[in-house]
Amino acid sequence: MLALRRVLDGLYAAGAVLAALCLFGIFAVMIAQMLLREFGAIIPGSDDFTAYLCVATTFFALAATFKRGELIRVTMGIDRFAPGPRRLMEMLVLLLAAIMVGTILYWTMQDVLFSHEIEEVAQGTVPFLLWIPKMAMPAGAGLLLLAILDELVRVARGAKPAYVAAAEERAARGDFSAEV
Repeated sequence: MLALRRVLDGLYAAGAVLAALCLFGIFAVMIAQMLLREFGAIIPGSDDFTAYLCVATTFFALAATFKRGELIRVTMGIDRFAPGPRRLMEMLVLLLAAIMVGTILYWTMQDVLFSHEIEEVAQGTVPFLLWIPKMAMPAGAGLLLLAILDELVRVARGAKPAYVAAAEERAARGDFSAEV
């Protein structure tokens, strides 16, 4: 079980690393554009690359952000329950989240497969195959779905959700930055 925990946590961390690399890619493209303008040059397709890197950054970061309790959660209703009913509500909410994210995963993957099938190409100045950058959406959604199911199993076993534990640890340190 400990080996599975390490693998899952490694996957969430890998998603965060990919998100960070995509964010760095946005930075690199923007700095390069700024420097090249001084010489009257541009990077063809930089707007397209930046837009797809923004999407990739968001989707790849979802699972790690969820596990750290830094995604937006409205807990006003669930916090009012006693521990037993709260656990059931937490499981219900996680199940609903899994269904929604599973739907997102399904439809984003359908979009990728369709783009691959018709060999869809970007309409900008650099014609690249669109299924490649679109893969970030189902990959990130898949990681988030895995993280949600991971938490569902955790809560079903009677453990405190990792995102709740992480938020409590931050609050104990006096760090309320993610709660704003």
